[in-house]
Amino acid sequence: MQSLVVLQSLWAMERRHTDGFEPTLEANIETIAKAGFDGISAHWTDRADVHRTVMCMQGSGMVAEGMCFPKNVEDLKPILDIATEFKVHHLNIQPDVRLRRIEQAVPLIDGWQRLAEEVNFPVYIETHRDRLTTDLFFTLDLLDHCPGLKLLADLSHYLVGREFAYLVSDEDHALIRRIVEHSWAFHGRVASREQVQIEISFPHHKIWVDLFLDWWAHGFKSWRQRADPDASLSFTCELGPKPYAITGRDGNDTTDRWAEALQLKALVEDLWSGIAGSV
Repeated sequence: MQSLVVLQSLWAMERRHTDGFEPTLEANIETIAKAGFDGISAHWTDRADVHRTVMCMQGSGMVAEGMCFPKNVEDLKPILDIATEFKVHHLNIQPDVRLRRIEQAVPLIDGWQRLAEEVNFPVYIETHRDRLTTDLFFTLDLLDHCPGLKLLADLSHYLVGREFAYLVSDEDHALIRRIVEHSWAFHGRVASREQVQIEISFPHHKIWVDLFLDWWAHGFKSWRQRADPDASLSFTCELGPKPYAITGRDGNDTTDRWAEALQLKALVEDLWSGIAGSV
């Protein structure tokens, strides 16, 4: 049976508060597990760091999304070795290159895809600003040239990058729907057309929350039609610390991001239940 796994980003657990206090890795992982998350998202690029993270997760039953930032094809090889040694639910590539032409990007995508065929876990390419996929139109062109490309959708970057007007036009909805129809995992934060991460608990931001829930629902439904019968879809709550988080005059978050992560988790689980129950 297909399932949803909801993960919490370790980066999003950073407080960056003016009091200087940061919980330990062990404390953060324990907090995530006790809250009922199915796993974590963490950098999977340094073997010693990954080993420590995996040791902290022992006995929790949680899975991991591995994050990496290769600049070329060869950069991915040692990361795949780490992810093979320390099992991941999937590996997420943020391609740390900024190319202007599709013909420059295709060999890079092809090389990563060939390497991904050699491992027994999925490898996805994230939609993200200041990366290969920074531009929505460029990424759609990539899909034309690399139809087998499996994306991980962080839609916040495209909403703020393109500054979609509200109400979002049918044409812009169609562009986002094509992205999610090629996405095999999701990162979750809510943007407005001006900010990449807004406070989802503020009532006046509900229009943006509802917009993202609509896009995610379309992506979930599409994934269910494409994925294997026993596959699991991952959704990572990724409400990042400042400067992603909006801060007040005191330099601290305007909301409790952990509370909002739990709110986002509940919203997405309800969304999935409604979709799964309707099939």
